[in-house]
Amino acid sequence: MCNSTPLPRLWLLSDERNNARLEQALAALPRGSGFVYRHYHLAEAARYGRFQELRRVARAMGHAIVLSDSALTAREWGADGIYGPPRALWPRRRGLLRLATAHDMREIGLANRLGADGVLLSPVFATRSHPGGGVLGPARFRRLARYTQAPVIALGGMDRDRARALGWLRWAAIDGLS
Repeated sequence: MCNSTPLPRLWLLSDERNNARLEQALAALPRGSGFVYRHYHLAEAARYGRFQELRRVARAMGHAIVLSDSALTAREWGADGIYGPPRALWPRRRGLLRLATAHDMREIGLANRLGADGVLLSPVFATRSHPGGGVLGPARFRRLARYTQAPVIALGGMDRDRARALGWLRWAAIDGLS
């Protein structure tokens, strides 16, 4: 996958909570979905090993694979792109998909200026990742999404029912897909 390939509509994010179910979750996604590998809880060698295991499954399903790390590491590990706050996406690396996380107008503006290929705007709804944390809610999510120059991927408490109720085609989840 490269920047000229259409951005997948459905994205699975890895987390310590869904680690044991990731192979099954990747296999259950529609062909050509996206996978964001985070796994911050692992030491570097174990993180790399787990990435390679999941990369094989994701490749077999034709999924885009994005790494939450540097562009250099993404290239070394064989990922299609990088994921993180907008400032982590600079400098631009040719051929790598760049997915920015955003929670407010400042981050959206930075993602726009740096030319992100997609923006994961969150949290739309309450999440297990950040219990008791603030949420955008559907109305604020839509208002902020209008300011992005790249396709917006809804994240935060998302599942199929919430994506349908939100009326949003691109969405991502941890628990909602695993």
